[in-house]
Order: sequence, then C-alpha cells, then structure tokens
Amino acid sequence: MNDPEKTAGLFDCREAYVATLEALAEADTRIVAVVNDSVGSSKLGGFRKKFPERLINVGIAEQNMIGVGAGLANGGKVPFVSGAACFLTGRALEQIKADVAYSQANVKLCGISSGIAYGELGPTHHSIEDLAWLRPMANLTVVVPSDPWETGEAIKAAAALDGPVFIRISRMPVPALQHTAERFQIGKAETLREGGDVAIIANGTMVWRALAAAEALAAEGVQAKVINMATLTPLDEPAILDAAKTGAVITVEEHSVKGGLGGAVAEVLATQSPCPMRILGFPGFLPTGSAEFLMERYGLTAAGIADAARDLLAR
Repeated sequence: MNDPEKTAGLFDCREAYVATLEALAEADTRIVAVVNDSVGSSKLGGFRKKFPERLINVGIAEQNMIGVGAGLANGGKVPFVSGAACFLTGRALEQIKADVAYSQANVKLCGISSGIAYGELGPTHHSIEDLAWLRPMANLTVVVPSDPWETGEAIKAAAALDGPVFIRISRMPVPALQHTAERFQIGKAETLREGGDVAIIANGTMVWRALAAAEALAAEGVQAKVINMATLTPLDEPAILDAAKTGAVITVEEHSVKGGLGGAVAEVLATQSPCPMRILGFPGFLPTGSAEFLMERYGLTAAGIADAARDLLAR
C-alpha cells in the first residue's frame, strides 16, 4: 500500500482507503466504485484513471446511488459506495435499510469525511448521527477505523466479508498508532494500553486522543486502560465487560452522545455489569466552526478526556 498523505506526522485515512481499494481491484475484477459526484473528496481520481469502466458516478443522487450499489451486488459485483457520510446516510437511510441491510446485499458503504471534518460548513455537513442510525440495522456491520493502517485493514476485511458493511472514514489528519493486533478482525476490540484504575473505550479519531489522555493520567499515578473499539456492530461485549473490571468506564467518540459507541457500551454495562460511566461526545446540535474548535469546546481533547477520568474517579 502507498504511504498515506501526511502532514507533520499526521495522516489522511482516505489515502489508505483508496490505495487499498486499488490494490484489491487489481486482484479482483468484481470490485467497482460508486460515488455521488464525490470523486475528488473521496480521493478516487487514481481509481478512475486505472479502472475507468469500474467507477460509476451517479451525481448528487444518494438514494439512486444505494440502489445502483445494491443492483451491482445482485449482479455479482463487489461495490464500494462512497460519499460524504452526512449525505450517504442522511439522504439514503431508507435505501440503506431496505436495499442493503435487510436484503443482505454485498455492498460496502464508505462514509467519507465523517464526524465534524466539514466543521466550517456548518450543521448540514456534520455527521454526528450516522452511527445511531445505522447501528440498530439488522445484518449491517459497522466499522470506525482509527488510523491509516486500520482503515486499510478494514477495507480488506469488508471486501472479504460476504454481506453489507458501513465503514466510517475520516479526512481529519491523525497519527499512525502502534497497534497490538497483527491484523484487523471485525468484531474484535484491541487493547492498546493496560491499566487498572479506569478504562477509556474509543474509536475513530478519538483513539489517539484517548492514548494521549492516558499518558497524562499516568504521570499522576492513574493507570488507564485504553481500548480501540473499531467495530461497533458486531460489538465485542467481552472486551467491555473486561473494561468494567477497572470500576470506571469512559467512552469517547466523534459522534453524538446518543446512540453511538457510548450508547452501545452503556447497553452492555447496564444489563450485565453496571459501573460508573461517562459518555464523551457531542450534544444533539453543533454550531459552525473548525473541527479543532468544536473538539476543544466539547471536551474531546486529550485534556478533556483526562479531566473526565479525574472527575469520574473522584466520584
């Protein structure tokens, strides 16, 4: 896989997505790309050049795009359907539910520029409800990679899985993490740091921030366990129950506090192993502002996560 685009040690996960997709397409002629007039933002220009007859641009018509993807899957193709996460999910939710999830169509949905990556464009472009919409859907695997390596691994795992998958791919620059797993496994969480005082469960762009928070806490003598919960559906319940053994759990996500990772973890803990918990994320409505401004405002920084851990332990 080609090296992802990088800025001062930070990487764009979209680059890992397209590099992996191109490599898969070289080996498997069934793989096609479908986009909603987003070849540029989905970084699929290279794919179009290499495989001009295997990229379908449906224009700004997300509902039709899902139908095209489902039709291609029914015809034996393996379509990777890409678009800005806010529009891919919000505009075509019924089609995702009926044509892809309920029908168990072999479609790979790639929500690009998820979360608050389009912060300056305002609430219409925030994608902080997508996981809450998709997580309850039957048959749909939901994955939220944390860095370029995990993004590439998730794309390969999705291609190998016979069934519908949603992969949430950020455009926000993130550092490459030191993973403990040799390969990505759907439904399997990854413990990146051991600790017995508090557990921090994160996914996506919040994983590296959770690790930074754990480093800060360690300097104070607080040992935080950090778990990368990249697969939201199916959920690794044993990993959550193991985290509860610390006595305190914090979830962190670039998503609404309702219905995403925090909600999924809370469901497990409430029914199987109740313990003190904090859910860190965004409220139901966000203002316009840069991603970093919004992260800072709502405590989704290393310092904010560490403060939440201190408060939880103090209580």
